[in-house]
Amino acid sequence: MRRTARRLADGREIIYFDTDPSAPPRRAEDDRELPPQPGPSEMRRDPLSGEWIAMAAHRQTRTYKPPADLCPLCPSSPGRPSEIPETDYEVAVFENRFPSFTRFPGESSSEASASLPTDTSVEHAPARGRCEVVCFTSEHSGSFARLSERQARTVVDAWADRTAELAAQEGVEQVFCFENRGEEIGVTLHHPHGQIYAYPFVTPRTAQHLRVAEEHEKRHGGNVFGDMLAAERSGGERVIVDSEYWTAFVPPAARWPVEVMLAPHRKVPDLVELTDEERDDFAAVYLDVLGRFDRLHDSPLPYIAAWNQAPVNTGRNLSWLHLNVFSVRRSADKLKYLAGSESGMGVWVSDVTPEQVAARLREV
Repeated sequence: MRRTARRLADGREIIYFDTDPSAPPRRAEDDRELPPQPGPSEMRRDPLSGEWIAMAAHRQTRTYKPPADLCPLCPSSPGRPSEIPETDYEVAVFENRFPSFTRFPGESSSEASASLPTDTSVEHAPARGRCEVVCFTSEHSGSFARLSERQARTVVDAWADRTAELAAQEGVEQVFCFENRGEEIGVTLHHPHGQIYAYPFVTPRTAQHLRVAEEHEKRHGGNVFGDMLAAERSGGERVIVDSEYWTAFVPPAARWPVEVMLAPHRKVPDLVELTDEERDDFAAVYLDVLGRFDRLHDSPLPYIAAWNQAPVNTGRNLSWLHLNVFSVRRSADKLKYLAGSESGMGVWVSDVTPEQVAARLREV
């Protein structure tokens, strides 16, 4: 694979990933007149939960549902420049123009902190990190489910590349690769794409998983995710696909109407550690699962695909890489809304059993 890093007109980085040896050189000749990047974001720690909340008011002006001929993720064409200054591409990754977490080369922590509020009742810090956009294909009307296995494998390699590079940056504690698909999820750009967040802290969900994993190891001597995976493969009732290197299954306590976990059989902390064979196998299994998602109803299923990777500096020995894919659609014409119990107290109530969902996914 050929990897080419360039800069856009406002200094943001763009990286091209090409597997076709005949692909032209990527020059990224971006002649747009762009405003400077927004100032440093702020984050505040919730005094009650201890969780960090990012404040990124500049995102109110981000691009919202543009027509297809003005899509910023399509290749550029004469008279229609986009975020990707090439006439075609395989996979492209670039720094988000409207980031939730920001990083400014050469800016010291003291300079960033000087711009924060002086209110001492709440802990403040610069929301330093990095947000990237991952374009899976140059085809505007496509989707991840319609990629070839080779194309999907290129995306996996791009995720792994970005995970390694972002994890090596100063101050980054966790790298999160994800995709939102469908307006029901809140997607405002329909071009097939995902995102990557490099957080300056360990996320609350991961921190909770690590606490449970540590307690499980002390009590039972094994890895909690590995033990769950072994039980699912042995029982088989909730398994959707079981291949040589990966298993896709509905989690035993699924929160969402449709939810599937994809896990490697070997304990690895992140995407970087996957072998070539494991990456190839994942591409085939994931495309299989997404195809089943889209055959459930008469229209493509909206979903969130969230990679659970080990933090950069903590809990790596407890972590087991996996992808969680879930949808808010509970029937062909109904959505699951997070109402009082879920939103107010974090106590989930499911409208369907995991076994029913698994059976349906196997059928389609």
